[in-house]
Amino acid sequence: MTDRPTDDRRISLALLLAAICLIGVNMRTPITGIGPLLEQMSASTGQPLSVLSLLTSLPVLSWSIISSVAHPLTQRFGLRPVILAAIILLSVGTVVRSLPGVAADVGLWVGTLLVGATIAMFNVLMPAVVKRSFGRRSPVVTSIYTALFAGFGAVASSLVVPVSYLVSGGEGSAGWRVALVAMSATLPIAGVLWIWHMRQAGPEERVRPQPRSEVVRRSVWGDRTAWLVGLYMGTQSILFYAMLTWTAPFARDHGHSEIAAGNDVMLFQITGVIGSLTLPLLLRGRAERWIPALLPAFGVIGTIGLIVAPNVLVVWLLVQGLTSGASIAMALTLMASRARDHRTSSALSGMSQSVGYVISGAAPLIFGWLHAATASWTWPLGYVIAGLLGQLVIGLFVGRDRYVFD
Repeated sequence: MTDRPTDDRRISLALLLAAICLIGVNMRTPITGIGPLLEQMSASTGQPLSVLSLLTSLPVLSWSIISSVAHPLTQRFGLRPVILAAIILLSVGTVVRSLPGVAADVGLWVGTLLVGATIAMFNVLMPAVVKRSFGRRSPVVTSIYTALFAGFGAVASSLVVPVSYLVSGGEGSAGWRVALVAMSATLPIAGVLWIWHMRQAGPEERVRPQPRSEVVRRSVWGDRTAWLVGLYMGTQSILFYAMLTWTAPFARDHGHSEIAAGNDVMLFQITGVIGSLTLPLLLRGRAERWIPALLPAFGVIGTIGLIVAPNVLVVWLLVQGLTSGASIAMALTLMASRARDHRTSSALSGMSQSVGYVISGAAPLIFGWLHAATASWTWPLGYVIAGLLGQLVIGLFVGRDRYVFD
């Protein structure tokens, strides 16, 4: 009888880890699958590409708004119920945006907003879940689900078109609806695992409401360490979102075919998976203090390489991808490691991701404006280098052993 609590704990953690992995699989696939299908969607709905391209921007922009709402919801309803609601709403949003019929145009946009809002909840709450349940193993678990959403996001961008043609018998234009839903086919399994974990873990501890004066005094928005984490999140994301959007045009401009340019984008993302999984191996001993600042240094090397030797594009994309994958895993790890408990981690995650996604949402636009204004790639890539240098400087401070509210 004395071993039963330990056994229950192990089962609960195993279910939780499995659920986190499946949630990670679905944290980017609903977004990365849209780009390759835009032409099919335009032919099917009659809406121009310039309008439909907003379907990839809306979710990211919504993250900066919704991120600040996630933590208050967990205080009101509990962490586990909010995660379950997000899984259900993401499933609903994925289906709604792919519905055919008279209300299809409205459903496309409403469903996309719902998808963006629920993914924002996962972005914020996953570090808190990991912090509460896995403690010192947080960097490993964070790297695993970060690698999953990066890897499956890349895979989705390559699978949606073949799936759409398979469904439509080669016509393509009618199969995009099923293809988008198919990319999130594992969501129901994640929901079942999460419910099973909730039953196994038992009732969640209730949070005693704090006096209003205490809540105001302890707001993460007024904490210096929290702002360092938020700015680190934002500066590291400049590399990813700028290169995700502009790698293909850059490659095409340097002689790569359309197919090869698409593969270049995938290479950048897949290499990020390796970077995410490698991070826990780097966060050991005294090296942990300097890793946040060392990571962007490699990104600077890769970006300078694109400017001076674009003929070996693949080499520099490998370096950039490793930097990007390790950096996002580092940023998410900081959201857990710079908080002393999971509630503070949830608040820190919401604040820092609100700050971070404002910066990342602007990155592709600034990159594109610089490219159009100068008719060259040097200035926009210089902007990426400036972001990496900012990440390096912030990393020198955020790497210190400091905690929010200390």
